Amino acid sequence: MKFQVNRDVLADAVAWSARTLPGRPAVPVLSGILLEALGESLTLSVFDYDVSARAVIDADVAEPGKVLIPGRVLAEISRSLPAEPVQIVTSGAEAVLTCGGAEFGLLTMPVEDFPALPAMPAKAGAVGGGLFASAVGQVAVAASRDDTLPMLTGIRVDIDGVGVSMAATDRYRIAARDFLWHPERPGQTAAVMVPARVMVEVGRSLRAGEVSIGFGDGIAGFECAGRTTTVRLLDEQFIDYRARLSDEWSIRAGVAVAPFIEAVKRVALVAERHTAVRLSFTQGQVLVQAGGGDIGRGAEAVEAELDGDDIQIAFQPHYLLDGLAGVETETARISMASPTRPVLITDDEDDPTFRYLTMSLRLG
Repeated sequence: MKFQVNRDVLADAVAWSARTLPGRPAVPVLSGILLEALGESLTLSVFDYDVSARAVIDADVAEPGKVLIPGRVLAEISRSLPAEPVQIVTSGAEAVLTCGGAEFGLLTMPVEDFPALPAMPAKAGAVGGGLFASAVGQVAVAASRDDTLPMLTGIRVDIDGVGVSMAATDRYRIAARDFLWHPERPGQTAAVMVPARVMVEVGRSLRAGEVSIGFGDGIAGFECAGRTTTVRLLDEQFIDYRARLSDEWSIRAGVAVAPFIEAVKRVALVAERHTAVRLSFTQGQVLVQAGGGDIGRGAEAVEAELDGDDIQIAFQPHYLLDGLAGVETETARISMASPTRPVLITDDEDDPTFRYLTMSLRLG
C-alpha cells in the first residue's frame, strides 16, 4: 500500500476516529485504526464491538491496500507533523510515514484479525448538524454516568413523523428537547435508547452540514460529511418523562438568563461542597444566596418577574446552572409549586421546545 494525503486532513480524520478507541480494548487489534486506500480515497475505521467510527478523506493512492496501525500513536504523530504532504507506505511489518524531513516506522497489527464494521442502518431521516448538536447538548447533561443502571446513561429518542423528542434523566433531573427533522417516510415512528456519551461525541464532531440518522438491527447510525458512527442501542425501557414535565405550577418567574447565570456562579463560590444555593423570589427580583458556613456567605439580587406568591427555594448549584445553560431564549421561565417540589425551567415560549425538571433541596 502507498498513498499521499494532506497533512491537516489526515490529522483531523485521525483525531476524530481516535475518539472512539476503547480505553481498555478487549483484544489488541481494537486499539488500532484501520487504513484502507482505494481509488482516490482513504478510509479510516475504528471499532470496539459497541461503537464504530468510519471517516473517508481524499487521497492520492499509488498502490491500494489495507494496514492496521496503533491508533493513539498515529493520532499523536499526525497532529505534530510539519505542514507538508504525508506519505504512508507499507514495508514488511512496518508502515513507514514520511512528512517533510520526518519519518516514522510504525509496527502494524494483523489486518485479518480486525472485526468487520457494522453497516450504516437504513436512513430514517436527517437534521441540520447545528440543531442536532444543540439538542444533544441540552439533554445529555441530565444523563447519568453510572454504568450500573444503563437506562439512565442513555438518551431516549422518540420519532413521530416530522417531530423528534430527546430526553435523559439521572433520577434527580430530567432534560427534554423537541425539534423538527426531515423523515425519509411520512408518518414513521420509532423509540430507541442511545448511549449519551456517543451522542455527545457525535454532536461535537458533526456540526457541519446535514446529519443522516438511521436505526435498525439493534444499532443507531449517524452520518455527516464523510464520517459515520454506529452504536449499539440500549434497552428501550425508560420512564414516562412527559407526565412529570406536565405538572401544575402555581408560581412562575421570568429571569434574564445571562445575568442570572453569572449571579449564581458568583454566589456559589462560597457554597461548600454539596450545599445549596437559595433563591428568594419576590415581586421584581430574585435574591441569590449561599454560604454561611466556614467559608463565608454571598448574596446578589437579579431582576425578575413573578406571577404568584413569594417563594424561597434551594438547589444544587450545578443542577440549576445546567438547566439555565440549555435555555436558548434571552429569558428563562421558572415554574414552581412549593419549596419542596421539583422546578421546571424552560424557554420563554408558549410551547417551549426545551424543558428541564430538577429537584429542589429542603431548606435548613
